[in-house]
Amino acid sequence: MSTYTYNVTGMSCGHCENAVKEEVSNLPGVTNIEVSADKGLLTFEHDGAAGELTDQQVIDAVDEAGYEATRRA
Repeated sequence: MSTYTYNVTGMSCGHCENAVKEEVSNLPGVTNIEVSADKGLLTFEHDGAAGELTDQQVIDAVDEAGYEATRRA
């Protein structure tokens, strides 16, 4: 398992958090998703056995929810 963290801009409430969580949960191998509107963070684990996960896939999923994401260094 690898842990990924992204900064997410535009979230302001629980509905925002749920929208991001729902979209990211559709990505293969993603588990243990935590989203915080207060901190502007998305953190999750990914099982490498499910295949490669690219930053663009995550960014696109967050975009689908209506927000912007960037990988946190």
